[in-house]
Amino acid sequence: MQIDDLLITESQLKSKLNKSVHENRRDEFALLLAMLSHDVLDFSQFHLPKTEIENLATSEEALREKFGAGPKQPLAPEKFDMLIGQFNSSLISELGAQTGMKCIKLNQYLKPEPLTIRDDDKHVPLNILDNCELSVRRRIKNENMQLANPPTDAGAFYDSLNDDTIHQPLHLIAV
Repeated sequence: MQIDDLLITESQLKSKLNKSVHENRRDEFALLLAMLSHDVLDFSQFHLPKTEIENLATSEEALREKFGAGPKQPLAPEKFDMLIGQFNSSLISELGAQTGMKCIKLNQYLKPEPLTIRDDDKHVPLNILDNCELSVRRRIKNENMQLANPPTDAGAFYDSLNDDTIHQPLHLIAV
């Protein structure tokens, strides 16, 4: 049994699962299933063609006005801020545990703190990445590489190397 790449979906196995069942090789069948990705988002039913659906739902802002909800909690601050919630411990130490917690809850309802300290939805901490499966790590790495290294136009690059107007003599000055 030869498999070229990392197993993610059952479609990569082609008829190997079927053959192992018909030839009563349970150990090979179990091994093949165990080698598939455990990430639910890799399953075939999540990669079906998508169709446009009419948006009949009302907006979140309209619902907030209708029910009188407080302000929306931001996902991240507008600028990088490590001092989110810095005064919470002083409220507990000054007012006591119960009163301090009530003040913290009231502050959270009136002016919600952001959920994270950075505004980067692509950032995944390393301790979480280390805990992911190999297929998930590869997908995240490929997504980050595509963002960090956009495709280059090789033809334009070689044309710029051959262009004589760009190259100017280099003047060295001894100090």
